[in-house]
Amino acid sequence: MSRNNHFYSDDFDNKYDEMADAVLRKNHARLTHKANRVKDRKKDKPSRQEIVGSLTNDNDLIEDFIPTYAAALDPKHFERRWVIGSLSNAYRDKLISDVLYQVKAGKEANVYACTAGGAAPDGVEMIAAKLYRPRMFRHLRNDAAYKIGRLTHNREGKQVRRSSGVERATKKKTAFGQDLEFANWIGHEYRMQTKLYQEGGAVPRPLVHSGNTILMDFYGDKRSPASTLNDVTLDDGEAQPLFDQVIDNVRLMLAINHVHGDLSPYNILYWQGEIAIIDFPQMVDATVNPNGQKFLIRDVERIVEYFAPYGISADAQAIALDLWQQFMDGVL
Repeated sequence: MSRNNHFYSDDFDNKYDEMADAVLRKNHARLTHKANRVKDRKKDKPSRQEIVGSLTNDNDLIEDFIPTYAAALDPKHFERRWVIGSLSNAYRDKLISDVLYQVKAGKEANVYACTAGGAAPDGVEMIAAKLYRPRMFRHLRNDAAYKIGRLTHNREGKQVRRSSGVERATKKKTAFGQDLEFANWIGHEYRMQTKLYQEGGAVPRPLVHSGNTILMDFYGDKRSPASTLNDVTLDDGEAQPLFDQVIDNVRLMLAINHVHGDLSPYNILYWQGEIAIIDFPQMVDATVNPNGQKFLIRDVERIVEYFAPYGISADAQAIALDLWQQFMDGVL
């Protein structure tokens, strides 16, 4: 066959060479990318200190913010850096002036007693700071049951479409998705607590939500925090009014379409004859979550069980089902 045939033209040779080079470059790029991914997977996992340090940018730390509680810790202790890093912004913004002691240590979050700064609301002397642990250190169990029907929010707190990349990342449990899920868990608590406070609920007033931190009204004083109801022996005549108040707050939650989901004497504060319900990250929307009624019954059962030794005779099932029926009928 003649070399002048168009199948063997110089133009074809040049174009073939160009195409071959392009394929080789593409394959090289693909193999390089794959090798880098394998290399990345083989890297050592970040240390505990590195993860804790990632909660805040070193440049954001306030050099003179060494609160009383942190100063008593070993400089290498992860909690020292965690407290300072998480609360530096609140100190810089003059919402708090010091961290006095740890109120509660939990698997999901710690709570600290802080003295209020000059920018705190008038009349506020103490502030409770709830610091959620880094995502990798949380030990949430069965949290999926609480999140059914819950809207996803982005880092700015705005609702996002279920079909968006943010929603897909959350469902696929990517690093980005897990980071957002962590932020959503905290943001949900702040939004629920704010709504309940605005509706007149017996809850601490939420002040600020930033990153892994929620600031709220403090129950207690500079020496000691309020006890939880399970650690209190009530005086004669206290039990019935407090029982009624708790049930009224359960009714209020349903009136705004929600169930606490984890209500018990362990997350009801008692201070000088008053109570305050706390811990709302698991709160469920009863209009869309199929577990709403089950969680409601469990909440009421725990409350009835606590007050029974004080002579409060109540049928938990009857109370819960009556509240649920009122909710379904729209008469709450």
